Amino acid sequence: MKSAPTTPQRMLIRKDDLVKVIAGRDKGKQGKVLRAFPAEGRVLVERVMMVKRHTRPNPNRQIKGGIAEHEAPIQVANLMLICPDCGPVKVRRLPASGDAAAGRQRACKKCGRVFDK
Repeated sequence: MKSAPTTPQRMLIRKDDLVKVIAGRDKGKQGKVLRAFPAEGRVLVERVMMVKRHTRPNPNRQIKGGIAEHEAPIQVANLMLICPDCGPVKVRRLPASGDAAAGRQRACKKCGRVFDK
Protein backbone atom coordinates (compact mmCIF):
# COMPACT_ATOMS: atom_id res chain seq x y z
CA MET A 1 0.00 0.00 0.00
CA LYS A 2 1.28 3.44 -0.93
CA SER A 3 1.77 5.89 1.93
CA ALA A 4 0.38 9.41 1.81
CA PRO A 5 2.78 11.98 0.35
CA THR A 6 4.58 14.13 2.89
CA THR A 7 5.57 17.75 2.43
CA PRO A 8 7.52 18.32 -0.79
CA GLN A 9 11.26 17.95 -0.34
CA ARG A 10 13.72 20.46 -1.72
CA MET A 11 14.82 19.17 -5.10
CA LEU A 12 18.08 20.38 -6.60
CA ILE A 13 17.26 18.87 -10.00
CA ARG A 14 14.88 20.76 -12.26
CA LYS A 15 13.32 20.55 -15.71
CA ASP A 16 15.78 20.71 -18.67
CA ASP A 17 18.78 19.70 -16.51
CA LEU A 18 21.19 17.08 -17.85
CA VAL A 19 21.47 14.21 -15.35
CA LYS A 20 23.22 10.85 -14.99
CA VAL A 21 21.68 7.78 -13.36
CA ILE A 22 23.92 6.51 -10.53
CA ALA A 23 21.78 3.61 -9.25
CA GLY A 24 19.13 1.22 -10.48
CA ARG A 25 18.57 -0.76 -13.64
CA ASP A 26 19.53 2.16 -15.91
CA LYS A 27 22.78 2.96 -14.09
CA GLY A 28 25.18 4.93 -16.30
CA LYS A 29 22.56 6.41 -18.63
CA GLN A 30 22.31 10.15 -19.20
CA GLY A 31 19.33 12.23 -20.22
CA LYS A 32 17.46 15.49 -19.97
CA VAL A 33 14.84 16.01 -17.27
CA LEU A 34 11.43 16.28 -18.96
CA ARG A 35 9.26 16.88 -15.89
CA ALA A 36 9.66 17.12 -12.11
CA PHE A 37 7.34 15.79 -9.40
CA PRO A 38 8.54 17.49 -6.16
CA ALA A 39 5.76 16.04 -3.99
CA GLU A 40 6.94 12.49 -4.77
CA GLY A 41 10.67 13.31 -5.02
CA ARG A 42 10.80 11.95 -8.58
CA VAL A 43 11.59 13.22 -12.06
CA LEU A 44 10.92 12.05 -15.60
CA VAL A 45 14.18 11.61 -17.55
CA GLU A 46 14.40 11.24 -21.31
CA ARG A 47 14.96 7.57 -22.38
CA VAL A 48 15.47 6.37 -18.76
CA MET A 49 13.21 3.93 -16.82
CA MET A 50 11.37 2.86 -19.97
CA VAL A 51 8.21 0.83 -19.30
CA LYS A 52 5.77 -0.87 -21.63
CA ARG A 53 2.09 -0.03 -21.63
CA HIS A 54 -0.51 -2.20 -23.34
CA THR A 55 -3.17 -0.01 -24.94
CA ARG A 56 -6.47 -1.04 -26.46
CA PRO A 57 -7.39 0.43 -29.86
CA ASN A 58 -9.97 3.23 -29.76
CA PRO A 59 -11.05 4.41 -33.23
CA ASN A 60 -13.00 7.36 -31.78
CA ARG A 61 -9.79 8.90 -30.38
CA GLN A 62 -7.52 7.70 -33.24
CA ILE A 63 -5.58 5.42 -30.85
CA LYS A 64 -4.02 2.56 -32.76
CA GLY A 65 -3.41 0.21 -29.84
CA GLY A 66 -0.61 -2.25 -29.13
CA ILE A 67 2.41 -2.06 -26.85
CA ALA A 68 3.67 1.48 -26.28
CA GLU A 69 6.93 2.34 -24.52
CA HIS A 70 7.33 5.46 -22.40
CA GLU A 71 9.37 6.86 -19.51
CA ALA A 72 8.45 6.31 -15.88
CA PRO A 73 9.47 8.65 -13.03
CA ILE A 74 12.75 7.88 -11.24
CA GLN A 75 13.84 8.83 -7.71
CA VAL A 76 15.93 12.01 -7.45
CA ALA A 77 18.33 10.20 -5.10
CA ASN A 78 19.35 7.95 -8.01
CA LEU A 79 20.46 10.91 -10.17
CA MET A 80 23.39 13.33 -10.30
CA LEU A 81 23.42 16.64 -12.11
CA ILE A 82 26.02 16.88 -14.89
CA CYS A 83 28.31 19.93 -14.85
CA PRO A 84 29.61 20.83 -18.36
CA ASP A 85 33.13 21.24 -16.89
CA CYS A 86 33.37 18.48 -14.25
CA GLY A 87 30.84 15.79 -15.21
CA PRO A 88 28.43 14.30 -12.62
CA VAL A 89 28.63 16.40 -9.44
CA LYS A 90 26.90 17.20 -6.20
CA VAL A 91 25.04 20.48 -6.08
CA ARG A 92 25.30 23.20 -3.45
CA ARG A 93 23.12 26.23 -2.92
CA LEU A 94 24.56 29.73 -2.96
CA PRO A 95 22.84 32.96 -1.96
CA ALA A 96 21.65 34.76 -5.10
CA SER A 97 23.69 37.79 -6.04
CA GLY A 98 21.73 41.03 -6.37
CA ASP A 99 17.97 40.65 -5.97
CA ALA A 100 16.96 39.22 -2.58
CA ALA A 101 13.68 37.91 -4.04
CA ALA A 102 15.60 35.64 -6.42
CA GLY A 103 16.27 33.15 -3.61
CA ARG A 104 19.25 30.84 -3.95
CA GLN A 105 21.22 29.55 -6.91
CA ARG A 106 22.45 26.02 -7.60
CA ALA A 107 26.20 25.62 -8.13
CA CYS A 108 28.71 22.84 -8.80
CA LYS A 109 30.50 21.68 -5.64
CA LYS A 110 33.76 21.03 -7.54
CA CYS A 111 34.25 24.09 -9.76
CA GLY A 112 31.62 26.52 -8.43
CA ARG A 113 29.87 26.98 -11.80
CA VAL A 114 26.33 28.38 -11.30
CA PHE A 115 23.59 26.38 -13.06
CA ASP A 116 20.79 28.95 -12.66
CA LYS A 117 20.82 31.99 -14.88
